[in-house]
Amino acid sequence: MEETTQDEGHSRGATLIAPKVLLTTARLTALGVPGVVALAPVPGGVNRLFRRSDGEGVRIEVEGQDVSVDLHLIVASGTNVRELGRKVQAEVARAIEELIGMSVQRIDIHIEDVDFTAPAA
Repeated sequence: MEETTQDEGHSRGATLIAPKVLLTTARLTALGVPGVVALAPVPGGVNRLFRRSDGEGVRIEVEGQDVSVDLHLIVASGTNVRELGRKVQAEVARAIEELIGMSVQRIDIHIEDVDFTAPAA
């Protein structure tokens, strides 16, 4: 992502945000939601060739100023999965929009596993 800053008609330069910043923001925000125990490895396949992924539960797709996110979560047992998914979507969207300034097109949540050793949130 690139943003140009102007002051009184003069360009002051550009701000470049590395894709890794989006991955880290999404990952840390999701892990901060109670009930999320960990992120599961992102499954491979053809889609992986067309999207950015760190292999650690987050896949990001950027189109212009729009971001789409796939999160692969491991949740604590006893967690209401529907509520958790909505909370993660809301928190990750807020973080990307407020901290990075990009609009979120969609956030898809994939519950990959349940950790029965972790207490429910």
